[in-house]
Amino acid sequence: MRIFEKIDSLRDYGVNLLVELIKRAAVNPAYGGEGEYDKAMFLYETISGWGFDDIKVINARDPKAKGGVRPNILAFIKGRVEDKFWVLTHLDVVPPGDLNAWTVTKPFQPIVKEGRVYGRGAEDNGQSMVSSLLAAKLLLEEGVKPKRTVVLAFVSDEEAGSKYGLGHLMENYGYMFNGRGLALVPDHGTSNGEFIEVAEKSILWVKLKFRGIQVHASTPQRGLNPHRVAAEYILALEKLIRERYGARNELFDPPITTCEPTMVKNPSESPNIIPGEHEVVYDCRILPEYNVDALLQDFKTVFNQVSSKYEKVFDGVKYPTLDIEIIERSDAAPPTPADSPIIQELVKALRELRGIKPKVGGIGGGTVAAFFRRIGIPAAVWSTIDDTAHTHPTNMQK
Repeated sequence: MRIFEKIDSLRDYGVNLLVELIKRAAVNPAYGGEGEYDKAMFLYETISGWGFDDIKVINARDPKAKGGVRPNILAFIKGRVEDKFWVLTHLDVVPPGDLNAWTVTKPFQPIVKEGRVYGRGAEDNGQSMVSSLLAAKLLLEEGVKPKRTVVLAFVSDEEAGSKYGLGHLMENYGYMFNGRGLALVPDHGTSNGEFIEVAEKSILWVKLKFRGIQVHASTPQRGLNPHRVAAEYILALEKLIRERYGARNELFDPPITTCEPTMVKNPSESPNIIPGEHEVVYDCRILPEYNVDALLQDFKTVFNQVSSKYEKVFDGVKYPTLDIEIIERSDAAPPTPADSPIIQELVKALRELRGIKPKVGGIGGGTVAAFFRRIGIPAAVWSTIDDTAHTHPTNMQK
């Protein structure tokens, strides 16, 4: 068919466009980067002459970012009806990690090797961004008027909660999201495209800071070692998670609530000092049937049980103590119904064009699809990826 031949003819153009996007780092300022400004301006200049009915650049102010703004670009192809079909990808990327571990290429010096593009952000979310752009380019060049108004949204800050991205758009430009609509978020998937994500767990990132009494390691009886308190706490919390949050929901993989310690820190700079603090960060992915506030209360309950074994008073203050800081929280949105138009149309397309019967399910990761679901816009998360996002550089960051 001529349409598929036209798509194939855009292959080299798409590869080169992806390479150019990767070169513009766009590391989220929450992780020490400059932000999305350079990538967004390059993208805007690239598509300005394509014939979109409208292109909006909506900036969210952020003094930590280059230019003091976090750009969001919306490109419109007007349809026969006002209902919108949102296709949303994100501009920002996570940091590259240990630069010495990048042995195939440097993170922002992408290369094409054996039919793949390698570089930080190639998969998350560059390849989906380029795919959506090429689909739109084809519609525009062929003069096709879609049924629904197509909106390609290229947003900032997805990797750190979307305060300056989709969250900013919905809070300040809510009129654009009124009425009926559908959304596709190509930010998760499988290599063969057989999986359609319709639900996500609640996400809770929480920092726990245990405080004890610093002392020389040769005289532990004079202090209170927060490492010991934290170690017993971690085991007790794991037991509680298994017992109190042990339900299985086969819509998800894994089908359980997970609560994993991921980062550990303490101020000691010498092996012979028992520090006064122990800090541990948890990443919890909570099945929708459980309440996040209840879990936060259980964090405190477990500490009260454990700390009673270690109590000491020093200068009139009782130790150990625990400070709980919520780094990130996203309560699960209602799942997208399997019979909604976005799911039915996507299933039909995959059967007809790829000859596969897709699976519908949920994930523990978080995407901006939750924003759409919370306001009643059915959203599907789908793409064809090899799941190398956020992995160690030696996995070559496809």
